[in-house]
Amino acid sequence: MARAKTQFVCSNCGYISARYLGRCPNCGQWNTLVEEKIVPEKVVNRKARVSLAGKTARPQKISDISGNELPRVKTGMDELNRVLGGGIVPGSLVLIGGDPGIGKSTLMLQVSGQLTEHGGSVLYVSGEESANQIKLRADRLGVGSDDFIVYPETDMEQIKTVIGQMQPDYLVVDSVQTMQEPDLQSPIGSVAQIREVTADLMQIAKSNAITVFIVGHVTKEGAIAGPKILEHMVDAVLYFEGDANYKYRILRTVKNRFGSTNELGIFEMRDHGLREVANPSEIFLEERLKGATGSAITASMEGSRPILVEVQSLVAPTVFGNAQRVTTGVDRNRVAQILAVLEKHSNLLLQNQDVHVRITGGVKIDEPAADLAIALAVASSYHEKPTRFTDVFLGEVGLGGEVRSISLIEDRLKEIAKLGFNQAIVPKNNLSNIDLPQGLKVTGVSTIEEALEIGL
Repeated sequence: MARAKTQFVCSNCGYISARYLGRCPNCGQWNTLVEEKIVPEKVVNRKARVSLAGKTARPQKISDISGNELPRVKTGMDELNRVLGGGIVPGSLVLIGGDPGIGKSTLMLQVSGQLTEHGGSVLYVSGEESANQIKLRADRLGVGSDDFIVYPETDMEQIKTVIGQMQPDYLVVDSVQTMQEPDLQSPIGSVAQIREVTADLMQIAKSNAITVFIVGHVTKEGAIAGPKILEHMVDAVLYFEGDANYKYRILRTVKNRFGSTNELGIFEMRDHGLREVANPSEIFLEERLKGATGSAITASMEGSRPILVEVQSLVAPTVFGNAQRVTTGVDRNRVAQILAVLEKHSNLLLQNQDVHVRITGGVKIDEPAADLAIALAVASSYHEKPTRFTDVFLGEVGLGGEVRSISLIEDRLKEIAKLGFNQAIVPKNNLSNIDLPQGLKVTGVSTIEEALEIGL
């Protein structure tokens, strides 16, 4: 018997190679080429964009197209509405990824129940669980409605037939890696299958104004499994993050055609489902020890919302030849730069010290405004001197030891004052032409030496 012809497809960029390569020539990623069978073109039945009513797309003058923005649909979760840019856009295609057991299915089940309460109909397609399993979880979450239809199926042809019969307002697919196109001979979960299934779902969403939510698995590196083109095809990409052993979850936007990509939603996992956290700053600071060394508070902007978080540091003599630099929630290279500035301009001998820096609460900070708090936390642990419990530190640290100005300083100061802190140490250049909140002492500094002298 003749061996079936195969090709190798890069799971990151979709590059096709006739033979296996350890590194993709197109995107440069290692171990991303996946073997799949070559399917004759006549087997794949490709169709034009046709709606369920049989209407096809036609070219139009841009001046003749209605520019009226569709009203967004509000879910029962304000945190989700914020992440989506103000609510659900009808006819959008939303991809939600996250680690196994993090709560993706729980989130979509709760959202589906809320949408039916607002008069919408939901078709929940599950390729991983039986109808009985979904029912048990729905009872635990208090979800149930005649407009909530559960359909355990993986065949896309059958799914499209049911969609045409029901014409739901919302479609949930859990998960895209379990769906299959029967015309393709590739195995379920392969690059070709995921690409074709997503293309079908995109056509359903755009041609029929059906909002489609896709649940996606992630790889061990944390990226959504499948080709990178998957994220390019959808309208919004959300990541559900957090440690499955802890109760807090973070919903983060990576891509959003209808809103900001910097928004963040905080949830708490409970026995009866996910609960929104209205004031995350209090949650992240509730276990802070008074008088502890190696601790400093900063205000990080997550989209339009400032969140106060604790930066912790531990400086200890190294046991090995090379000092270790371990970070959690903050970029390791950025911490290394701050340590170099402290050695050069503040006489902290850190070459023979292991330095651990951590952002508490599972939050990830990638903005320079947290530099000053990191520097104060490291210096506090090094000198064994605690920072004042009611102080907050804001500012970017330059390589010359200067403290540079940051953006949205007024929003940060309002949140600091609201939570009862007494003093904010900020860049001096930020103090011109701003309204200072009442009851908060704001101290400007120009160099890292001034900040250490005031903060410690």
